[in-house]
Amino acid sequence: MIAEESTIEKTKSTSKLKDYVLLLKLRLAFLVVLSAVAGYLFVGGGLNLNFIYLILGGFLITGASNGLNQVIERDVDKLMDRTSDRPIPAGRMSVNEALIASIICAIVGSVLLFQLNYFSGILGILALVMYVFLYTPLKRITPWAVFVGAFPGAIPPMLGVVAITGTFDLTVGIIFLVQFIWQFPHFWAIAWVLNDDYAKGGFALLPSKSGKTKRSAFHILLYTLFMVPVSLLPWLIGLTGDITLVVATVAGAWFFWKAYKLYLNLDDKSARSLMFASFIYLPVIQFLYVFDKF
Repeated sequence: MIAEESTIEKTKSTSKLKDYVLLLKLRLAFLVVLSAVAGYLFVGGGLNLNFIYLILGGFLITGASNGLNQVIERDVDKLMDRTSDRPIPAGRMSVNEALIASIICAIVGSVLLFQLNYFSGILGILALVMYVFLYTPLKRITPWAVFVGAFPGAIPPMLGVVAITGTFDLTVGIIFLVQFIWQFPHFWAIAWVLNDDYAKGGFALLPSKSGKTKRSAFHILLYTLFMVPVSLLPWLIGLTGDITLVVATVAGAWFFWKAYKLYLNLDDKSARSLMFASFIYLPVIQFLYVFDKF
């Protein structure tokens, strides 16, 4: 009997842990923090206490943003297949519990980022505020929400740079711009794949109101094309070497080809292929800068 009770308690603890992972979306947070680490290493950041502050602070601020997003969208999440099993709409976690957990993560994450410097803390808070209080409500109003959301989405690598330099200069702007432009084909590919499910929640996030059409595919193709010259900016101003010129051009051509296939086929298979390509493309480019600088 005692063994059974122990097993039940362990199962409950495991389930609760999984719910917090879902609430804070830690897999997504990992990708966000990875881009911050790339920016940090690019400007010579070392494996020291600041590195730990950046990782933990980044995880907590991102997790808080995701948690608060789910608190706000709890009723909408019930309507969509991909979100209906999240802890709040599924009834496994109360709104108050999710809100308290998110606020605690936001406070602790902000404190950790302020240990780096003043600007890092401000950038972390700015990313959270823009994501939760601008991007989240705009998603049900206008496709321009993607443009608004691209700003907090591009802050992590910039934060990584500022964590070391403590200033805003051309390097910060370029690192920000690379991730800013990347988000459009990346997110629109996701929006294409999930368009029907998004529609259940009242979201229309593709670039054209016509939906999954040639017009939307053209916008995706165009922004993917923009990625090629933007990705070469660090090489152009001498921040990286000729390896960046070669690898970034090849990677950009591959990324563009994926977008062109979507433009030709207008199908979910091509959009999914572009989506996965975008997941690979960004860290390859960002860490290419890190290693080519050396």
